[in-house]
Amino acid sequence: MNKRSDKNLPVVVWLTGLSGAGKTTIAKELVKRFKKKNISVEFLDGDIIRNIFPQTGFTREERDRHIKRIGFLAGILEKNGISVVASFISPYQEARDFVRNNCKNFFEIYVSTPLEECERRDVKNLYARARAGEIRHFTGIDDPYEVPEKPDLTIDTTGKSVEACVNVIMDKLGI
Repeated sequence: MNKRSDKNLPVVVWLTGLSGAGKTTIAKELVKRFKKKNISVEFLDGDIIRNIFPQTGFTREERDRHIKRIGFLAGILEKNGISVVASFISPYQEARDFVRNNCKNFFEIYVSTPLEECERRDVKNLYARARAGEIRHFTGIDDPYEVPEKPDLTIDTTGKSVEACVNVIMDKLGI
């Protein structure tokens, strides 16, 4: 999807990338910008949803089911006139394709920040714990991240402000 022809149509903006890439930070600012433009919007975030449903696992099958559930929810919100800004690692192409196919106006953003930068930003020490074997199935360490085949936009947040990233996204969305 490039610029939307009808700015009143709801959109599902899906940010995907490694932990620490900047997905949630960008998503929160996008939600603020949508609200300033009086666009009905919901924010769906991996950490928030996992706090509500802590039994959600991290194997490939569990991650795929989780992303498909969230994608189904995003599609329902979109069908009811509500835009969605979603930030999920969503490491597997198949699950992201399911979400894309479930939504009419789907805009996938690959937050391509390099692993080294994500590790440098890691205030929770998740990468260090994964490298030490304390956390299993950690994307980018002992589980793969499948780079999106055809994202609508790719952003590397290294050295870029949140505002600059969000400005690019808003422009691409035509909002």
